[in-house]
Amino acid sequence: MTKEERQRIIVEKFNTMMEFDTRYRQAGYVAGVDEAGRGPLAGPVVAGCVVLPENFNVLGIDDSKKLSEKKREDLFEKITENALAYGIGIVDNNIIDEINILEATKKAMAAAIESAESMLKEKAGEGIGFLLTDAVELKGVLIPQNPIIKGDAKSLSIAAASIIAKVTRDRMMGKYHAEYPHYGFDSN
Repeated sequence: MTKEERQRIIVEKFNTMMEFDTRYRQAGYVAGVDEAGRGPLAGPVVAGCVVLPENFNVLGIDDSKKLSEKKREDLFEKITENALAYGIGIVDNNIIDEINILEATKKAMAAAIESAESMLKEKAGEGIGFLLTDAVELKGVLIPQNPIIKGDAKSLSIAAASIIAKVTRDRMMGKYHAEYPHYGFDSN
């Protein structure tokens, strides 16, 4: 495959994912929400919430699990620089053990949404109009939403949120690994 063909595929994927989000813009600002850390044996669950502007043009965003660590780190910087708003929610292992991983995920997502909405209100004077989540329905959140199966492969804002969540969690686990190297937290 030539460089031009690879670039064409990247642009087509970007356009398809952006068009998916655009369908919900009549409701106002669209936020994507996703998490990292539901499967590992150690560490917190981390959620990201991202509101992208209509003119967002950072190519290469995809489900964080499909990207290399270097690519995720690069995209993390570009997303946080260019997003209208973003938020991060973190729920630690003690809460996970207390309420279970699914409820902890929902709690992290709600915190990420609240943080992103606060930033958006500060910048744009209004809040989030619609949420796109990666397959999780958030019953306690009053913003209209659509839980999308495999949303991080379909929606640009959900994919951006997956990158924010994954990079944040990986950085935390890297710090834990430096402090406790014998546990292998860098690979958890």
